[in-house]
Amino acid sequence: MSKISSDTLWEQAAAEVHSREAAGGEEDRGEAVSERTVFLMGSKAGGKTAILHRCLDRDEPSKPTLALEYTFGRRARGHSTPKDIAHLWELGGGTSLSDLVQIPISAVSISSLSVILILDLSKPNALWGTMEKLLQAAQNQFEKVSSQAQQAQKAKHQTPVQPAARVFPKDYPVRPQLFTLAIISDHLFFSPGQHKVAYFNFLQNAQSLDCQDIYASFKCKKTTLLTNIVKTSYHQMNVHQQDRELISPFPVPLLIIGSKYDIFQEFDSDKRKVVCKTLRFIAHYYAASLIFTNIKSESLMSKTKSFFSHLAFGMERGKTVSCDSTKPLVIPAGSDSFSQIGSPHTTDVDITSLHAKNPKDLWKKVYERVFPPENTSEQRELRDPAKDPQYSELQIDAMRAQKDQELEQYKRNASQSWKGLELT
Repeated sequence: MSKISSDTLWEQAAAEVHSREAAGGEEDRGEAVSERTVFLMGSKAGGKTAILHRCLDRDEPSKPTLALEYTFGRRARGHSTPKDIAHLWELGGGTSLSDLVQIPISAVSISSLSVILILDLSKPNALWGTMEKLLQAAQNQFEKVSSQAQQAQKAKHQTPVQPAARVFPKDYPVRPQLFTLAIISDHLFFSPGQHKVAYFNFLQNAQSLDCQDIYASFKCKKTTLLTNIVKTSYHQMNVHQQDRELISPFPVPLLIIGSKYDIFQEFDSDKRKVVCKTLRFIAHYYAASLIFTNIKSESLMSKTKSFFSHLAFGMERGKTVSCDSTKPLVIPAGSDSFSQIGSPHTTDVDITSLHAKNPKDLWKKVYERVFPPENTSEQRELRDPAKDPQYSELQIDAMRAQKDQELEQYKRNASQSWKGLELT
């Protein structure tokens, strides 16, 4: 006769659950959950939210991003495996709220952070300014995090932490494993008196310069500290010596997405070439990936999703490469070179007359000759998000206008009363 347990039914059920959880824990112990952070920024109303929703397979309408918004995505690597987590931050307002980069770019997130820069191809006149300001704001924050980390180390009187190296994809030909490109170090950031790349020495007697002449005219001057770092890492790179001298990899993995390609493809061919070659240069300069997309195209969104999943979940990235300006660009990091990109596309501008300080400055001057930057006065007026049309709320705005009128009336009455007191 079997022995009857004195445990209640609930106690037996709880014991069964605990035993199953313990067994499952032992099985999954070798599968650690991966957490990554992806920070999206870019052109105002450039389609950031729509692209993010498509990459996450979310069928929901896109709304204007309010300042800085957070969401997350989860994806399992296989059957019965824990789901990896991607923390996703999206910056709204274009460049007007660039100060908010300090929230997603922090000492906590930096080790697993990637950045996606989305540029509106349908507005080429604002493209360079948006790209330059947002990337500079991000790099300034990286520098701030680095400085704070060093100060904390000095305060504790501990041995400085070795700087973490930027992790490049396995298939990336530029693989500086010892090249200190990430944070917790000031190796990447230079004081005003230091130069990573010397100033541009143009050939004075040259009427025209091709790509080789342009890049050959630069000399790389590094500090002793940087030189020692470079010597221990450049021998591992498989790129041309000229590219080694000029690339300045972004501190964390960077993906540049050109949105609204359906509108961009209707542009004049010469203007398309200027935009394509310029973005190719910027992407290669920062060791970034570059892709043009259109949310209406399943094919382009599939490629875009592949790049996104590579950053967010560590998935395999597609091998497609397209550098043809007549087609959507698809260029994984390390697949391009300065010799393939060539010199800035220009027909009526003498490069030698631009007085550029470095290659990036040269490309900027040529680009802005073709696409003059937009008037920044209007952008400064919209610094206050309350005045931004994309955040309009009819009832709230009407009440705000009424209160503003009441405040102005109060100020006038107060001013008159003070004047009356002075007369008496």
